[in-house]
Amino acid sequence: LDNTPWDVLEHRYKYYDEVIKLSFKSLGVNIKNFEIIKGSDFQLKKEYVLDLLKMSSYTSINDAKRAGAEVVKFGNNPKLSGLIYPLMQALDEEYLGVDIQYGGTDQRKIFMLARERLPKLKYKSRIHVMTPLIPSLTQGGKMSASDLNSKIDLLDSEKEIKAKLNKAHCVEGKVKGNGVLAFAKAVLFTIKGDKGEKFTIERPEKFGGNLEYKTYEALEKDYATKKLHPLDLKNGVAKEINKLLEPVRKGFKGKSDLKKAYP
Repeated sequence: LDNTPWDVLEHRYKYYDEVIKLSFKSLGVNIKNFEIIKGSDFQLKKEYVLDLLKMSSYTSINDAKRAGAEVVKFGNNPKLSGLIYPLMQALDEEYLGVDIQYGGTDQRKIFMLARERLPKLKYKSRIHVMTPLIPSLTQGGKMSASDLNSKIDLLDSEKEIKAKLNKAHCVEGKVKGNGVLAFAKAVLFTIKGDKGEKFTIERPEKFGGNLEYKTYEALEKDYATKKLHPLDLKNGVAKEINKLLEPVRKGFKGKSDLKKAYP
């Protein structure tokens, strides 16, 4: 419903079925009881469709458009499917039987729609957990699928990640809007904090030798005061990202069919 070509939907399902599990494994998560539910397994049932029609009668076009504004690609000539999308995301909470829905801050308006509309169908509101969006590696905006250089892809090669980080917009001493620093804060230090590890940036002895950081705040301070050079930061972050993604790359070896998800 968000302009994904219908003929690649099944390929997308298979792709994410693999990539989400591999991503969790790379973080050391136990996925023994993890399960992925296919939307069409329950969204086409009579009860679901009836609830969707009921919800549509409680929701104005403006409300649906506002809810999906940061998630759905409406364009200059919005499609009806983009208005149905947020209603279904809200209704999925009930039919999946979830306690919590998790997403980025761009999902917050859909979450609000769910909290306001589900009680009208006599269903309970859920807890919603949001995380910040990481700024683009290029100048301005957020990481986007439409701009390959703006984001880290889970299947990027070691060489591609190094190239993207080298090109990244990372002004010396500037913290705001710095996608490399933001990635270090939201991803790397979160993981290392959980594991009780330090973030090490390797440097030649002639440039002062290696740097070790227990906290993001210490890293940011050194960067803001120009004690840490952008190139050293980029190299350190690229190395850590490649470590994280190695299990994902290995898991995708020999599964060339999965590439049909994004031809």
